Amino acid sequence: MIGLMVAIIEACKMALSFAPNIELTTFWLIMFTRQFGKKVAVIVPVLILVEGMMYGVNTWWVMYLYIWPLLVILAYMFRKVDSAIFWAIFSGIFGLCFGMLCSITYFFIGMRDGGIIGGFNTAFPWWISGIPWDMVHFAGNFVLMLVLYYPIGNVMKRNCKG
Repeated sequence: MIGLMVAIIEACKMALSFAPNIELTTFWLIMFTRQFGKKVAVIVPVLILVEGMMYGVNTWWVMYLYIWPLLVILAYMFRKVDSAIFWAIFSGIFGLCFGMLCSITYFFIGMRDGGIIGGFNTAFPWWISGIPWDMVHFAGNFVLMLVLYYPIGNVMKRNCKG
């Protein structure tokens, strides 16, 4: 089952790779967490490992080490909420915060040579310059969750045992 879930995420990622910051990884991790609960904790490291093997390891990969587990933890906390609007807002906000979360890695990179000020001077401009793309990420996550939540959720409820 783990392989199937990772394959679904990777196939969707490849299918949408032409559209910057439009992704279904957030959608699937939320849906899998709602359906399978704590079992999803095994999927995230496998997903991150597969991503590293497919695309190579760089700063984005380090970001995934904490961003995707954070998403699963947050989704797990609210897993009982069954509302497309709630999850659309949740996933949209996660997309909007994605760049800020990614900038944490750049903070530590800048801090290595310039202390806390160097960290701030590296991370903050990187985050701010990406805000337009974070807004695209917000809109994509919001719309995809709003449109797919009930159809996919109903199929999962009928066919998948938690």
